[in-house]
Amino acid sequence: MQVTLKSSHLLSRLSEAQLEGVRKHAHFSELDEGKALFCQGDDVSSFYLVISGKIKLFRVSQEGKEKVVDIVHPGDTFAEALMFMDQPIYPVNATALTNCQVLGINVRHFKNMLRDSVDTCFLLMASMSSRLRGLIQEIDTLSLNTGTVRIVTYLLQHAPEDKDCFDLDIAKSVIASRLSVKPETFSRILKNLHTQNILTISGRKVTIHDRKALISISPANELFDINTRADLPIAQPCPSRTKP
Repeated sequence: MQVTLKSSHLLSRLSEAQLEGVRKHAHFSELDEGKALFCQGDDVSSFYLVISGKIKLFRVSQEGKEKVVDIVHPGDTFAEALMFMDQPIYPVNATALTNCQVLGINVRHFKNMLRDSVDTCFLLMASMSSRLRGLIQEIDTLSLNTGTVRIVTYLLQHAPEDKDCFDLDIAKSVIASRLSVKPETFSRILKNLHTQNILTISGRKVTIHDRKALISISPANELFDINTRADLPIAQPCPSRTKP
């Protein structure tokens, strides 16, 4: 267990004594696919480290529609920022997307321990700052880009550089919700990409037929293929401010 805790970025700078304290106050859970870890509105008693599998964080609207907020992967922690709130409750539901192993870390004990670990305080601040930047980027992605761009960018981020065939690790319906795209829109976009002979998706198997065309659709194409940078428009400088 000590090795598992130490492998987490958030816990990596804890002393052996501190890790032992975390272990004593932690609880291990195994979840079958689809089983809930906690529900929106539950009182916060723990934050979590994913050991294996994937956890889906989501909210449900009054109409019963599900919006996936995040997918948490092995080695990642979540819900740790809630320990700093007065009478905190979980703002989302957490469900096992696959068979999972998670470690629940007692927030009261951990919060008390932070008073003796400046390094861990800074790691926690860095983690929360990184997530804040990620949320800002996500707002930009969802508000400024079309559904096609969002889907293509997601596929490129998960496609191996040396393979044109790969399997999606989560269901297409979950991906659509994560990207704020309606399922029917998601299917239509995939069909259009297939019609253009850019890619094909059968079940969870993705086959890229024209990677260069796929890259050209994404606004982040310089991240995927350095050869496409020459085709990018030259960035314009910020307009000069008008002097009063």
